[in-house]
Amino acid sequence: MSDKSEFINEGVENHGGIITIRGGGNKREWNNIRYKQGMSGKNVGSKELSMNVATIPPGGVAYAHIHVDFEVMLYILEGNVRHIFGAGLKKEVFNQAGDFIFIEPGVPHEVYNVSDTEEVVAVVARSAADEWDKIVDYDPKTDA
Repeated sequence: MSDKSEFINEGVENHGGIITIRGGGNKREWNNIRYKQGMSGKNVGSKELSMNVATIPPGGVAYAHIHVDFEVMLYILEGNVRHIFGAGLKKEVFNQAGDFIFIEPGVPHEVYNVSDTEEVVAVVARSAADEWDKIVDYDPKTDA
């Protein structure tokens, strides 16, 4: 680490224009998904983006939710997922390692790890500096 760097939060290095988080580690869990510490407005001062690595355990489900007013892009590093989505969660799509996924704002969706033995690991980027606000639970019965 150069003499000009400083820590702005635990594990976050500010090198004067480039900010680094080394490794990340598993820092939190939400909706049955484990997240490594990523970058967001809270720890690097981002104004419009956040990014982290998410892991869904074997057989895990991220229950139905909606991203309000922000976009999400994912890249599946490991594993296979099934998304059910749309009004009443009546549509479905399967994705695997190597796939990029874009989720439009306001689209209800639920995510399943289709394997009982392997994790799903994905890089997740959001067009919101705040990682957790503006995510709301979705009840598919309301649109059935």
